[in-house]
Amino acid sequence: MKNFKWFQILAFLLIAQAGNVLGQELLTLEKTLEIAYQNSPDMINQAISLESQRENLNAQKASLKSRFSLSVNPFSYNKSRSFENYANDYVSSESFGSSGAFSISQPITATDGTVTLTNNFGFSSNTVENKDAVSKFNNNLTLSINQPLFKKYNANKMGLYKAEMELENTLLRYEITKLNLEYSVSQSFYSVYSAQQSLETAKEELDNQKKSFDIIKNKVDAGLSAKEELWQAELNLQNAESSVYDKEVSLENAKDRLKQSIGMDINSDFSIITKIDVKTVDVKLEDAIGYGLQKRMELRQNEITLENSRLSLIQAKDNDKISGSVSLSVGLQGFDSNVQNIYDNPNDNERVELSFSIPIWDWGARKSRIKIAENNLKTSEINQEQEKVSIEMEIRQTYRNLKNLIFQISIAEKSVENAQKTYELNLEKYQNGDLTSMDLKQFSDQLTQKKNSLTTARINYKLGLLNLKNQTLWDFEAGKPIVPSSLKTLEFNN
Repeated sequence: MKNFKWFQILAFLLIAQAGNVLGQELLTLEKTLEIAYQNSPDMINQAISLESQRENLNAQKASLKSRFSLSVNPFSYNKSRSFENYANDYVSSESFGSSGAFSISQPITATDGTVTLTNNFGFSSNTVENKDAVSKFNNNLTLSINQPLFKKYNANKMGLYKAEMELENTLLRYEITKLNLEYSVSQSFYSVYSAQQSLETAKEELDNQKKSFDIIKNKVDAGLSAKEELWQAELNLQNAESSVYDKEVSLENAKDRLKQSIGMDINSDFSIITKIDVKTVDVKLEDAIGYGLQKRMELRQNEITLENSRLSLIQAKDNDKISGSVSLSVGLQGFDSNVQNIYDNPNDNERVELSFSIPIWDWGARKSRIKIAENNLKTSEINQEQEKVSIEMEIRQTYRNLKNLIFQISIAEKSVENAQKTYELNLEKYQNGDLTSMDLKQFSDQLTQKKNSLTTARINYKLGLLNLKNQTLWDFEAGKPIVPSSLKTLEFNN
């Protein structure tokens, strides 16, 4: 029965501990990023902007389709009184009627012209005092074509092209924001991991100091060591306890920063699950630079800016120069008191109109606008070349940093191994009375510092690989390109 009672107590403690763990949300890096993508204000704003640009493109496409319009004036009435010479008296007259118009307009995308079919219809009744009312129906059907001349800038084509480029540019901004968020959240995530590891190391140090204290206490009690040694051991123990508390505070602060960065409830709690398994990756600098110059989204953004600058220059050269238009129209006009007989005797209407606009003097306005457009184009070209140089420099620096981190990890792993052996050896000396507690503390601190350095080096290598992936859009660990889901249909030809 006694054993059963202890079993019950143990089971209760295990369940309580499990409940405490289950009360925390377990976060992997992948889950953390998923939360960030959903909650990040920057991502939400970019998503809204992306939706707006999609609607803008839809509107631009719709503007190139046939447009239907109907206008109706259902009733109008007018009454007047005027002096008429033939009657040598004032004569009253009144009129009323209704009218409307229906039109279909179709832009001609290829030529920037417009074809329009218009039907004007109406009814009117006029009555003059002492005379019969005159009523009639009328209808006017017209087909017209308007075509600009001497234009290189096609507003229909360019409007659609600009909307497509702006949508692509917004998609690029969305994905760049996502990549930047991935890096910053990963930094915060690994900061929590680093704080957790520092806490574990501090707890190990505390255990070591407890053992040291117990050893020296037994020696002092046995009269084998001076009380000063016990005081120093107690001081070391207190410092270790203080360090654990300090690391716990640092961990909670790191957790709060992570919660803030991913939009998580600040009062929630979590623990992270990860393993810094560093496997060095073979990276060739030439390949990395090639991937970056081929796939970087910033270069495509600059290309879009460059193309917009070219279009602006074409538009500036088109404005305020000799221009013209040709208009053609054919139509039938009929009217009758009986609506069924409107087109019994219709009138034909044909019209051809050719017009020109010749600027004479604008005080250099057109020349200045062209110069501004040319300068903007040159600036865009320079920025594109500078962006390429910057990308190559970033990749070179990241590559060198990764090479250095591989070396630092190797050194740090060996240093931890040596520091552990050194501490264990000197702990034995301490137990035998051949070493003071102050000397042992130095070796213990050295072990702690080497463990923390190893953790930092491993995290920095992980972040360095992620940074290189973002800079090249190539995953060197998986050996495959990174093509953002929203950009899979887009081509990057740099």
